[in-house]
Amino acid sequence: MNPIYRKARFLLSAPDLRHLPPDTGREVAFAGRSNAGKSSAINTLTGQKALARTSKTPGRTQQINVFPVSDQRYLIDLPGYGFAKLPQAIRAHWQRTLPEYLQRRRSLRGLMLIMDVRHPLTALDQQLLAWCGAVGLPVHVLLTKADKLKQGPAAQALRHTAECLARDHPDTSVQLFSALRARGIETAHGKLDEWLQLETAAHSSAAAKQPRS
Repeated sequence: MNPIYRKARFLLSAPDLRHLPPDTGREVAFAGRSNAGKSSAINTLTGQKALARTSKTPGRTQQINVFPVSDQRYLIDLPGYGFAKLPQAIRAHWQRTLPEYLQRRRSLRGLMLIMDVRHPLTALDQQLLAWCGAVGLPVHVLLTKADKLKQGPAAQALRHTAECLARDHPDTSVQLFSALRARGIETAHGKLDEWLQLETAAHSSAAAKQPRS
């Protein structure tokens, strides 16, 4: 694990785009159905037990949660969608706000889309992929809860999802992931490092500390 992710901390919860940090730097957003394991994935990728709030009740994340990992670099936890038992007014608000965030946020460099490996590519997942495709936003899919399937069925689910994405969303990548078994962390970190340019930032910081000749 890149140790910088362990430095992630909670900064704020934004009820709308106006309350987000300034639209500078680089950020990666996490999105997915309310019961797909998004909070657990964020906690696993940051090596923390309770950075993102987890609950047995789907839909507890109802605001945009911001987690800085370094200066001008953020992980963004978007509200879950799907089975959340939310008032119609709140659902309507996020149906307007999420596509606006994906389309207008200049610092957004990629989306981690969380899907339960047993129920991938729902209609709402497809809608989110379409929004991202329309603006050329890269997407990496984490097929979570891979520990719930045996190796053969898990590999089959990955292959089927990859084939569907290659046909309908060719710029989207996908992997298996298990928060419980800590499976797939290195692959996911590689994508995060790429989007956040963390390796480049670390190299530049180290170079800047070198004494001048």
